[in-house]
Amino acid sequence: MTEPYALFDRLPTPEEHRRLAEAVGWGEAFDWDTTPASLDGSLAGVVAFAGDEIVGMGRLVGDGAKYFYVQDVAVLPDRQGAGIGAAVVRRLLDHIARTVPSTAFVGLFATDGAVPLYERHGFGHGDMAGMFRLVEPNEP
Repeated sequence: MTEPYALFDRLPTPEEHRRLAEAVGWGEAFDWDTTPASLDGSLAGVVAFAGDEIVGMGRLVGDGAKYFYVQDVAVLPDRQGAGIGAAVVRRLLDHIARTVPSTAFVGLFATDGAVPLYERHGFGHGDMAGMFRLVEPNEP
């Protein structure tokens, strides 16, 4: 039986973020020196704890009025399948619904394994295709 978990409306600390990101295989996806500033720029966050152990996280980025992106939803591998990721996503979407003045656009990028989770929460491709690019800093 999986230990119960509790959700808290806050961002993960940089250390908590790194622990969860590395646990799900995202260790190379982040520049850990800029993570604190990135987290500080977030609109909202949710963390999940089982006892005093962080087991999941998610956050929102965007303009806080019209455009939102669900970012960094991660659950420890041995806790996946217990509804923690779904609860984090619901909590983030509830935050948006409570704070927006009119219909909001909510986007995200998902790993292949996470697509069913997001589809269960109403996300789909519609008539758009997600795109991205990386921009390197200018040399001084």
